[in-house]
Amino acid sequence: MATGTTRTRKATGEEAVLHVALELDDLRWTLTTGTRMGRRPRQRQVRPRDREAVLRVIGETKERFGLQADARVVSCYEAGREGFWLHRWLVSEGIENRVVDSASIEVNRRKRRVKADRLDGEKLLRMLIRYEGGEQGVWSVVRVPSEEAEDARQLHRELTTVKRDRVRVTNRVKGLLAAQGVRLEIRRGFLEALEGVRLWNGSSMPEGLKARLGRAWAQYRWLTERINELEGERRTLLRTSQAEDVERVRQLMALDGIGENSAWVFVTEFFGWREFRNRREIGALAGLTPTPYQSGATDREQGISKAGNRHVRAIVVQIAWGWLKHQPDSELSRWYNRRFGPGSARVKKIGIIALSRRLLIELWRYLETGAIPEGATVVA
Repeated sequence: MATGTTRTRKATGEEAVLHVALELDDLRWTLTTGTRMGRRPRQRQVRPRDREAVLRVIGETKERFGLQADARVVSCYEAGREGFWLHRWLVSEGIENRVVDSASIEVNRRKRRVKADRLDGEKLLRMLIRYEGGEQGVWSVVRVPSEEAEDARQLHRELTTVKRDRVRVTNRVKGLLAAQGVRLEIRRGFLEALEGVRLWNGSSMPEGLKARLGRAWAQYRWLTERINELEGERRTLLRTSQAEDVERVRQLMALDGIGENSAWVFVTEFFGWREFRNRREIGALAGLTPTPYQSGATDREQGISKAGNRHVRAIVVQIAWGWLKHQPDSELSRWYNRRFGPGSARVKKIGIIALSRRLLIELWRYLETGAIPEGATVVA
């Protein structure tokens, strides 16, 4: 009996949508395609970032499934190192794309599970079909920023990275010195002070260690210069730029207790390009919402979700502590002191998270309506 390729019937109605799940890595891209649940998906592999091959596979799949050439195409891929350029290109080609938060994808809870690109692609395709069918809670879709908003974040993120690198160098130098029983401040004149250091037995610093500390000091100085350059660039933008985002930064800095660094992070990461509908979305995006655990007689709190923007979450907790100092007469500070002030240190730390969430909400209202948080003071 002769065998051949079986052509499927012409797709109509609910089947007239092609779903495409992309599994991305540096070796290959796997495209898993299908039209509905219960139908065997089709998988093809292309070279990474080969856009012509992606379009060719989509066109061949439409023909294979009996779809019209102009049939609607919906795709998805997990957020990762490819960033958002792929999303923008797919949209420019008329493809409706969803960038998915990989942490929100459900995982089998068995200790050991089979994992392969083929299985991952099929699973992602099934979840895409479910999502397009109306099951919104199947995963979390990432809000894609505009190219301008994404570029505006580069300055403060580079500044954060350089500061962390300098802290690593500082800790390394302190560790090397501590291993010799020496404590020395890392500041101007470090190399001169290093020459006069004597070890426990009165001997001078070993030459190999001294050379290594000298190279670390040179790296520390370069990083410090880079930090000064980036901060100077940011100050120049604050003085001269008329962009809407910079105006929002200036507006936040008018509040006592909100500085240049925190205001910049709040706007570029949070308030500058995102559109919030209510206060719950603000708390959720910052990862500051509670996560209760209830099962039968068990009822406990697991802490905050930490599922949101880590840059904003880190800075707002610091600002919340500063808010109590710089805005003691504000309603937020009075609320914190009434509820958590008499408590222990642990209770105060729990309370500062609640204050952080409320503070973010008040800052959002301030930027949207101009209404200053109750009792807060502004600077000239």
